[in-house]
Amino acid sequence: MKYICENCGNEHESWPALTFNAPLYYDILSSDEKETIAIIESDFCTIENEDHTDRFIRVTLVQTITDHCEDLAYDLWVSLSEKSFNNYVETHKNKTPEPGYFGFLSNQVPGYPDTLNIHMDVYPQSGHQRPIIEPHQNFDHPFVRDYYNGISKEEAERRIKAMMGE
Repeated sequence: MKYICENCGNEHESWPALTFNAPLYYDILSSDEKETIAIIESDFCTIENEDHTDRFIRVTLVQTITDHCEDLAYDLWVSLSEKSFNNYVETHKNKTPEPGYFGFLSNQVPGYPDTLNIHMDVYPQSGHQRPIIEPHQNFDHPFVRDYYNGISKEEAERRIKAMMGE
């Protein structure tokens, strides 16, 4: 999709969001486990383990591009506590979103060392939009540093190509 940028006035093509269809913990289940212990929907996932239940919601992270007018969006998953998950499920359609939650990143983002369990602040959005996440700034990880420092357009295009299998 092409559009005229409000900032520079030039025509650009929209980048696709880098999308993970499930949390990694769901992806690594066997086919039988996916049928018997897991439930996945477009924005929610639960996995009933023998001794605990894992709860996940789908979220968005927006990565700043330092030398381009468009940012790069990720559709990721985070795990939430039982209390936070239940509260989010009950209130996510409200016009006034809840103030926020603490979660752990639940996807392995290509091009980085282990990104599982990076600490995230989860900010619900109004209008049925997915929550926005921000990593905790004091979590020492290259993914967190890139989030706060931004990445180049060339790096963003490399990530898109890698996610699309090019």
